[in-house]
Amino acid sequence: MLDPAFVTGAPNWVDLGTPDIDAATAFYHGLFGWELVPGGPETGGYGTYRLRERTVAGVMTVPEEQGKPAWSVYFQTPDADATTRTVEQAGGRAMFPPLDVLDYGRMGGFTDSAGAYFGVWQPGTNTGLGITMEPGALIWSELHTPDVPSAAAFFHTVFGWQTEAMAYPSGSYTMVRPAGGEGAESSFGGIVPLDEAPGQEPAGPHWLPYFAVDDADATAAGAERLGGRVVVAATDVPEVGRIATLTDPAGAAFAVIKPAPM
Repeated sequence: MLDPAFVTGAPNWVDLGTPDIDAATAFYHGLFGWELVPGGPETGGYGTYRLRERTVAGVMTVPEEQGKPAWSVYFQTPDADATTRTVEQAGGRAMFPPLDVLDYGRMGGFTDSAGAYFGVWQPGTNTGLGITMEPGALIWSELHTPDVPSAAAFFHTVFGWQTEAMAYPSGSYTMVRPAGGEGAESSFGGIVPLDEAPGQEPAGPHWLPYFAVDDADATAAGAERLGGRVVVAATDVPEVGRIATLTDPAGAAFAVIKPAPM
């Protein structure tokens, strides 16, 4: 599962782009207990969510005319500029050039060869998320794409990811782990055919973050009560856990999982 050490190529940040930060905060506070730390003018209003005094995500205002509400996943890089060149050579696009965020770090935003958006974070004083693998925090990341082999090849070129197809009763699931990672326990995410991801095909190729919860059914019910939507009701995945796919009131998609006992 996700390694909090944040090795190169592993997810080290997630953020939410939403048209209404106050409405989003009300939803995620009610669902996960997140508290907003507003961003000042020096960060362009980019804020962070905290859980138990540790940073769990970023959040920024994205007007509806500039883009759909969405969660974005960022991956660790030692050199955002070099990653940009590799992305472009591999058939992806730089959506904006790498930029310094004060002394916190350096970030870049890209699309892969199928058009799925992702970011990179080159740590400065901000080394990444302050909490993972706990209830209310990031635990997994999943790419929904029309061409799994092409996506695997693209990200192998960019980050050196290793992939392994795992057989499940419903089909095959491609596990992703960083370069040098050994075995399923080092995996931090997966790649899924877009047409086999229930409720996700209309969104096109994209990354879906998973947050750990104590009770997937109660979280799904809570999301509906708070104005969100249940895309896929809580379902057991053998040896993995109980999973539900949701959206917040603005339509940003995410998933929750109560992990199976180890």
